[in-house]
Amino acid sequence: MKVLMINSVCGIRSTGRICTDLAEELEKQGHECKIAYGRETVPEKYKKYAVKIGNSLSVKIDALKTRIFDNAGFNSTRATKKFIKWVKEYDPDVIHLHNLHGYYINVKVLFDYLKKCGKKIIWTFHDCWPFTGHCTHFENVGCNKWQKRCYKCSQKKEYPKAIVFSRAERNYYRKKQTFTNVPNLTIVTTSKWLTNLVNASFLNEYNSQEITNGIDVTAYKQKKGSFKERYKLNGKKIVLGVASSWTKEKGLYDFYKLSKTLSEDFKVVLIGLTKQQLNSLPCEILGIERTNSIQELIEIYSEASVFVNPTYNDTYPTVNLEAQACGTPVVTYKTGGSPESVPNSNVIEKGNIEALRSRIIEICENGSEIIKPTSKEEMLSNYVNLYKN
Repeated sequence: MKVLMINSVCGIRSTGRICTDLAEELEKQGHECKIAYGRETVPEKYKKYAVKIGNSLSVKIDALKTRIFDNAGFNSTRATKKFIKWVKEYDPDVIHLHNLHGYYINVKVLFDYLKKCGKKIIWTFHDCWPFTGHCTHFENVGCNKWQKRCYKCSQKKEYPKAIVFSRAERNYYRKKQTFTNVPNLTIVTTSKWLTNLVNASFLNEYNSQEITNGIDVTAYKQKKGSFKERYKLNGKKIVLGVASSWTKEKGLYDFYKLSKTLSEDFKVVLIGLTKQQLNSLPCEILGIERTNSIQELIEIYSEASVFVNPTYNDTYPTVNLEAQACGTPVVTYKTGGSPESVPNSNVIEKGNIEALRSRIIEICENGSEIIKPTSKEEMLSNYVNLYKN
């Protein structure tokens, strides 16, 4: 069996690592796999799978056109036509789509091919972009326009950012025309929350299957480290937050507020901050730049008293899984699919800093239930079975 995956990145970040994990598992079982990607650098060990769509210049031009015309996903025509020519030569049995936004591929050109190629097609949704007129998430602004038609988008300046024209309504109908009526397409959702949204969207004609994200439970497990000692935090209760990029939607400013309410027995630690963010942090917070070392992250997870995920937009965050696998209780906001991976008692209404503070203190005093995360092996097995069936 030959499988082709398409994603914005390969081997990095959560979606890129899902692709390479799948590729390794398929290869182990005697199958062949390629990962077509559009952006950033591929780690050396995964280059044997990687097929580049376009180049850095075409990505920049696509991003510029998106900024001006608000037409994310409908640029990069030449790069996509060249890629489709390669796909026909490669002739895969299964085409597995992941994130198609990211300024690297033209979805109209891609789906014109998919509608007549006769291949089995799987599309894993990692966010809501496939059925909105602009945004990847809308829960933080309480928008339901996507159920009927998108117009006058209040998130025009959010990713994928547009600064001149606003064309959410046009995008909505172009996506609806492009993404519907594809033979043999199965949608995979990564949470019950996202499943419900897809069923309420114009994509409800398709069969869907829920496959939650999994993690490597042989790697993510409790491990003694020297993090507290290194940062002179011995005797402190660590309240940990981790993100690949910190924004207000990830709860950065909620951590600012939270840190002011906790006693000196606690220390808020945030991983993944930029240099600019580090320079403006309140003194109550210890900030650390993004770490590419999984082992270092595991040590920090393991030494934390509680992991806090005050996200306002999320589908099924893997950080919740990683922290619990390392023995650390997780508290999260009632946002998207985030509550699905933690105990009900640890789910807090969005923005309720006092309730968040109270639950943190209670956990540090009395402990908390921890939900066993889905393993990477189980996730991969579900995908491979989907390919075969």
